[in-house]
Amino acid sequence: MSDLSSCRLSRRAALKAGVAAGFAGLLLPVLGSCTADDRLDSVTVAGGEPGGFYLEFASLLAASLQRNRVARQAMALTTGGSLDNLEHLLSGRATFAVALADAAAQRAAEAGATGVGITALGRVYENYVHCVVRKAGGISSIAGLAGRTVAVGEPGSGTSLTTPRLLEAAGLRSVAAGESAAGPGGAVTVLNLGLNDGLTALREGSADALFWSGGVPTAAIAAAHGDVGLNFLDISVLLPSLRARYGAFYDRVLIPAGAYEGLPAVWTVGVTNLLLCRSDLTDTTVKRTVELLVGHAEELIPRSSLGVQFLSPESLINTAGLPLHPAAASAYRELHG
Repeated sequence: MSDLSSCRLSRRAALKAGVAAGFAGLLLPVLGSCTADDRLDSVTVAGGEPGGFYLEFASLLAASLQRNRVARQAMALTTGGSLDNLEHLLSGRATFAVALADAAAQRAAEAGATGVGITALGRVYENYVHCVVRKAGGISSIAGLAGRTVAVGEPGSGTSLTTPRLLEAAGLRSVAAGESAAGPGGAVTVLNLGLNDGLTALREGSADALFWSGGVPTAAIAAAHGDVGLNFLDISVLLPSLRARYGAFYDRVLIPAGAYEGLPAVWTVGVTNLLLCRSDLTDTTVKRTVELLVGHAEELIPRSSLGVQFLSPESLINTAGLPLHPAAASAYRELHG
């Protein structure tokens, strides 16, 4: 295992062992004091696709919200991903949503005109954009996608927002299946497939590459790698163009060596993932949820996670420019003293 991979594993272990313990004396009695009168009856956390990080995190959060008496009942909702989650949040079908920072910023700006606010409770972890190809497919760079068929994310997912931006930054044109690819520059035939359908297409050869934004490792990708043998393309070379066009939502991050069995480390694009709520969520619920994020962080880390986690008071507040709910900001001020 590489030194960086070991460092990330150590960081995760340290978080599990230390962060929550350090705040337990301060926070656990507060959460334990919730009464039957001040808990929400029902809470829904909009998550993502089966086999992905979003749904796993949302399920852990829902279980923790119920176990720690923030709500009488809490459940995770299977969805298409970030954009879908934001619609569930704005419509009131979800109490909380996890979403990529770029998707959240775009939708918050649109929603602001309607008077409905999207606010953050915290930065919860980093999403890694995986550009997945078959080992036997002969594709070794992003430029090699020209003339190929690529799964770009299910409509409603954050991946479906980020992938066209990546292809644009690479100088590749997107065309729908059945459309003519004639025109200047390289063209990519795009399929609107999510994680599981995209992996099926990759296995069957009807897609040459798959874009997916999620944690490291993503369980469904790890399973497919065991079946057919996969590689990841370095797309970090697109960052200067990506940031120049769309802002500083994107970072250079490393998928560690061994995160997927036998594969070397590869640089890619990272996007901050946020836990969100509507601005009209009650201050009491927001405060107790922030206390849970800090005081029970060890309960909220997906078992498969090797990626960098942000579940600490110092990093939770760095929400990529999206405003914190006022009660969340107040809770963090209290924690920081």
